[in-house]
Amino acid sequence: MQIRVATAADFEQIWPIVRAITEAGEAYALPRDLDEAAARQLWMHAPQRTFVAEMHGRIVGSYYLKPNQAGGGSHVCNCGYAVAVEARGQGVAAAMCRHSQHVARELGFDAMQFNFVVASNVGAVRLWTKLGFETVGRLPRAFRHPDLGLVDALVMYKWLDRDTERRGDS
Repeated sequence: MQIRVATAADFEQIWPIVRAITEAGEAYALPRDLDEAAARQLWMHAPQRTFVAEMHGRIVGSYYLKPNQAGGGSHVCNCGYAVAVEARGQGVAAAMCRHSQHVARELGFDAMQFNFVVASNVGAVRLWTKLGFETVGRLPRAFRHPDLGLVDALVMYKWLDRDTERRGDS
């Protein structure tokens, strides 16, 4: 797998991945009918950086990285990850998360925060926990899941200790 900076032309392959996730309505607090122009703004233009993960010359995942807040909170970044349905369970999200932590450190961020991890997305919660993120907050019934009804959302956080990278924990 290769992870590289996304180009404008890559959005043609990113969009179906993001569309499948938003249409399912199970993992992101985004409109299920998110249109392509809004998705392009969200994924390609608003973030500080956007990356793609490729396998065999095809984009199978993407992530963006941006400051979580401005001013006094600008040392903490936020990321969003999307993996193609057919590539799930192959380590794409884990590789992108590890990559994003490295990039965040290079860009001068001290921590990473996931603001709204849907608690019923057990695969994501398990992976982020395995990669060193702590659940620092729970938002009761904050997400309207299409099948499960109101479910909790989690705030997950990781301090990006530079020594962690040297030990290989990230």
